[in-house]
Amino acid sequence: MKIYHGLDDFSRLPYAVVTSGTFDGVHVGHQKILARLREIASKNNGETVVITFWPHPRLVLHPEEESLKLLNTFEEKAELLKAQGIQHLIRIPFTKEFSQLSSEEFIQQILVQTIGTKKLVIGYDHRFGKNREGSFEQLKLDGPQYGFEVEEIPRQDVDHVAVSSSKIRQALKTADIETATHFLGTPYGITGRVVKGDKLGRLLGFPTANIEVDTKYKLIPADGIYAVTVNYENAVFGGMLYIGNRPTVNGSKRNIEVNIFEFDKTIYGEALTIYFHKLIRSDSKFQDLDALKFQLQRDKVAAQALLNEVKF
Repeated sequence: MKIYHGLDDFSRLPYAVVTSGTFDGVHVGHQKILARLREIASKNNGETVVITFWPHPRLVLHPEEESLKLLNTFEEKAELLKAQGIQHLIRIPFTKEFSQLSSEEFIQQILVQTIGTKKLVIGYDHRFGKNREGSFEQLKLDGPQYGFEVEEIPRQDVDHVAVSSSKIRQALKTADIETATHFLGTPYGITGRVVKGDKLGRLLGFPTANIEVDTKYKLIPADGIYAVTVNYENAVFGGMLYIGNRPTVNGSKRNIEVNIFEFDKTIYGEALTIYFHKLIRSDSKFQDLDALKFQLQRDKVAAQALLNEVKF
């Protein structure tokens, strides 16, 4: 997959099959659109193009709204789109100036002149352009005069529930990992670097890698203990991950710590990707460190039992 950080270095394609959007999470609804893109491109000897925007438009248009957390960093999103077989990913820098581009200008300047769109595939209720004025109806009217066709993919339902990035975010905020996984089509992941901690886990017999996630916009699930898998240097390990402020020792900072099973390497400064499989329990304050250690032993047994059901 080729990644373009803007439109300037993109060369117009003979037959571009295009979609656009933020694609946060690349969930099963998004995957339906991407599958249709591949299908059309294959039948017409075309090439698939995804237009996405970074930063997320809400972060630019409503900077005071600090509550928005994203399912993916741009790098994570790019990897997910690559896994879906997309050939070209255009990252358009989203600015306040760009937000003033009318829907007509978006069609003419980007879809037609720059990319060479022959088929546009959009999701249910897709809007674009200044004040979200552009719609499927407008695209159907304008498409023929510009030489492209448009197709709308119906709303994607899973178990009679409409899939959306916002619903996945809400599930993760309440530790409903099963629902998030169901809607994403794959376990939710975070990537971060291992930093030095105070070695409390080692003292308890459960050494942990303290994880620092690079962006403040990345969504971290609710506090608690989770059964996880950990990717390190193309190998996958089972583990249990803690998110919380360590109330037993009166901690004040929210920590992310993972105890990796059958692992004894020193990996400070290195990157880990962690996938959430299930919540074991919520965070709790224990009477003392002995009580906490006893609970961690039970947590490990529970995590191992859960991970035995996961093929990795």
